Amino acid sequence: MWRLILLSMLALLLHAPAHAAGQAQEIEYPAWFTQSFLEFDDEVRDASKTGKRVLIYFTQAGCPYCRKLTQTSFSQQDIVAFTRQHYVPIALDIWGDREVTWIDGSRTTEKILAQRLKVQFTPTILLLDEKGGIAARLNGYYPPHRFRAALHYGADRAADKVDFATYLKTNATAPARAAFTEEPFFAKPPYPLPRGSSAKPLMVVFEYRDCASCDALHDQGLANPAVRREMPGFDVVRLNLFGRENIQTTDGAVLSEGEWAEKLSVVYAPTIIFFDGERKEAVRIESDIQSPHLLGAMRYVSTGAYRTQPSFQHFIREHYNELASATKEARER
Repeated sequence: MWRLILLSMLALLLHAPAHAAGQAQEIEYPAWFTQSFLEFDDEVRDASKTGKRVLIYFTQAGCPYCRKLTQTSFSQQDIVAFTRQHYVPIALDIWGDREVTWIDGSRTTEKILAQRLKVQFTPTILLLDEKGGIAARLNGYYPPHRFRAALHYGADRAADKVDFATYLKTNATAPARAAFTEEPFFAKPPYPLPRGSSAKPLMVVFEYRDCASCDALHDQGLANPAVRREMPGFDVVRLNLFGRENIQTTDGAVLSEGEWAEKLSVVYAPTIIFFDGERKEAVRIESDIQSPHLLGAMRYVSTGAYRTQPSFQHFIREHYNELASATKEARER
């Protein structure tokens, strides 16, 4: 009885409006999410008893992509019904101070756990298996057709049969172009990937054919005039996420495009990985890539801000209005 009362109070606190001056904005997530004491060892065990798995949703206040996820995927009846049937969904604030008990029994806070699990973007969703391991990780916003497939991947226990990237390619189908979209700034072979081949920072764009999200990247993010004005400052290479062509990678190894993508843990298309002039990874953007975030990542690397500000999220938060305004003005010219 007392547990139910405490959970009800927790729900009211988390969704209460921030009226007081200076009070932090509350995080947003669907009202049907589970109100939890954040004891994940218990949550995983209890979920397993009912045939469910735990879904952890990392979010933050004022996150536009989290709002977009709520307005698209988490507002579609079949996705909501499937999630509630197969998962125990729990929201965490990547900057939050609530106490969390993790799978191994260790106690920490939401923000320390986010750092421990290397959460760099919101939304980030972790689908846990029956032992608390990560069956699938969704970095960034996934559009409904891919999000739906990701949920099925976890619920179907498909990790034992096929890797996440291959499952998405096979099951997340949507109308898309059958051929790659060419861009004038894409480098031609031999690619300037290895260290020392160029003084410029490097953008590596992983995509594949018949990828609706990749088409959107070209039609929106890469087509934005503000983004295109930044391109001369980068070496830009497009690779096939599942390609078999051999390339010389940034560390000098010879691998196929697909093998390098796997080594880099790229599981989603499009993914853009930014390397500095020394060919060390500075930041990556996964999922549907919007113009302000793409422009922000380019400036995060080109200005050297990644050297002094290790959190790309902090950089974006500080400059988002400026970046959004620049892309909007460029589009309207």
